[in-house]
Amino acid sequence: MNWQALELEFDAWRAADLTLPFWWRDDDAVTVTPALQQLLELSERVEIPVHVAVIPDDLQPELAPFMAGASMIPIAHGFAHKNHADAQSKKCEYPEGRSFEAVQKELLSGHKTLMDAFGESLAPMFVPPWNRFGTDFLSILQDIGYKGFSTFTPRSQKYAAEGLEQVNTHVDPIDWRGARSVAALEAILDHTVRSLQDRRLGKTDNTEPFGFLTHHLVHDPAIWAFCTQFLTAFANGPTQNWTALDLKKG
Repeated sequence: MNWQALELEFDAWRAADLTLPFWWRDDDAVTVTPALQQLLELSERVEIPVHVAVIPDDLQPELAPFMAGASMIPIAHGFAHKNHADAQSKKCEYPEGRSFEAVQKELLSGHKTLMDAFGESLAPMFVPPWNRFGTDFLSILQDIGYKGFSTFTPRSQKYAAEGLEQVNTHVDPIDWRGARSVAALEAILDHTVRSLQDRRLGKTDNTEPFGFLTHHLVHDPAIWAFCTQFLTAFANGPTQNWTALDLKKG
């Protein structure tokens, strides 16, 4: 697959008079950095808002003023981004088996921190670190007032909960298990085009916004270059920007 294959798929969407709901999530913000500035500039250039997943426990006071009025939408990213899973399990801040009371205390504290900093600009969406979360704790999120929940890969019934809409991300450009630079272009575009084909043909759900996941703090020039080309292609495609602020309307 190459960029032309993506454009041809977009043409097929236009021919079918279909629109792809699209959103962008970036994880692990705590303060203003040159990388965050670059993220903002890219968001403004492609005219796609970026959902910035903020770690409450490490939040620095300059972040909220920097994001105010920008095309950045703050959302919650765990509490401290600290692993509480056992040594045999994949990393998770909120694994099954953690104390319900301890989790509740953290999540309440984190939400208050973010509300104090961002106020009404905070979208009611929760992103668990490492995209993992114990299902026993979904009720805490609902009680706090979160309306959305986001991990990675197409949503499933695992996290289904009344009053909590799951809107995941589906494309991550980073080769986390290899060079930690941009993954193989052919693999990323093959996955993207096949995912869009499945949506267009009704094999998978197109009501879930198609999500692009980035991590600004670890981007090298190759990752930035790919993100620019990918987001530009989607900005010019048969897409409609979705934001988690829409969850407030529900």
